[in-house]
Amino acid sequence: MFGSKKIKSSKIDTLVGQGVEVTGDIKFQGGLHLDGKIVGNVSTADAVEGTVLVISDRGRVEGDVHVAYAVINGEVEGNVYASEKLELSAHARISGNVEYNLLEMASGAEINGTMLHNVKAKKLIEHQKETPNANIHHLDESAAAQN
Repeated sequence: MFGSKKIKSSKIDTLVGQGVEVTGDIKFQGGLHLDGKIVGNVSTADAVEGTVLVISDRGRVEGDVHVAYAVINGEVEGNVYASEKLELSAHARISGNVEYNLLEMASGAEINGTMLHNVKAKKLIEHQKETPNANIHHLDESAAAQN
């Protein structure tokens, strides 16, 4: 849409088929294609880049979604956090807040909640990896001796 880059197609490692209902949280790597229903949170294992969640027009999630890339054409009843890119197709319905870095939204898609553009999310994560002790402050020895 509008000449933007599409999400790179990822190998689909996991399929939740139509008519299947999963109750509980799901953590995945690679690609997850959802035609069924998940009652629980959906997230990527660790901070793996290149992971993609695809929710078809028959798919539904009742819980929060935490992924790098997502293509949604079904329903999500919960918050959606996409650290890289979020594509909402024409039949997408989200009842919850959406936090994204890059958003592509087709005519007809619906978000019932607040939207937050968060370009700093990935940069913040990268910065924390580079300086893991950035938030730890040490007292100098003279201040420690006064206590």
